[in-house]
Amino acid sequence: MIKHHPKLALIQSFVDGELPASLSAGIAIHADMCPVCQEKIAQLTEQMASASFEQAFLHTFAVEDGDDIAQVAEPDFEQMLAEITESDQQDAVVAKPLKQVSLGGEQYTLPKALTHVELAGSANIGKLTRARCQLNEGEIHSSLLHISPGGSVPEHTHKGFELTVLLAGSFSDDSGEYVAGDFIMLDGNHTHHPVSEKGCLCFTVANDALHFTQGINKLLNPIGSFIY
Repeated sequence: MIKHHPKLALIQSFVDGELPASLSAGIAIHADMCPVCQEKIAQLTEQMASASFEQAFLHTFAVEDGDDIAQVAEPDFEQMLAEITESDQQDAVVAKPLKQVSLGGEQYTLPKALTHVELAGSANIGKLTRARCQLNEGEIHSSLLHISPGGSVPEHTHKGFELTVLLAGSFSDDSGEYVAGDFIMLDGNHTHHPVSEKGCLCFTVANDALHFTQGINKLLNPIGSFIY
């Protein structure tokens, strides 16, 4: 069961179109797996649409008369609807097949939010395999991260933010276990050590390198940007 969701403020920014493509993709991926957040997005979208319509209606069908606003005749909505639907021509919509990807020796079907996203070639360190998503967002890096069974990411914190949406499999850290659909947003206030017993695939977004915090793993800090 999905237990980790984006905060309401982040969902509102998603609905308002204020997020970079990477974070929008993360929320869309999560929402496709989470009926709870689907409903929240639908409600916020309806509220925004209603507010936009009311504003457009007042602007279109009201005229200024001195300091007052004089209403003109109410439009004939039935006639407007009839004009919109009078043509029986429909554009053919061809659904593009979902993208397939092979990482860490496993084949995965990616969520529809990533169908049109180009992927760079994969790179490996131990049981970690990473393929960059080519979204061209400057300091924000988006990736597919595969952890093979028994693999882990060394204990680390974050210089910026780190978003992980679990696409398949599971992993755990000191805070518990995460399953497909979980939306995990962390920052410099968090330290964790993800371990995947059976393997997993994640969509990750980060705006700075990881910072490893334990023992010999600190030597990996120069390549902290490799993983996320």
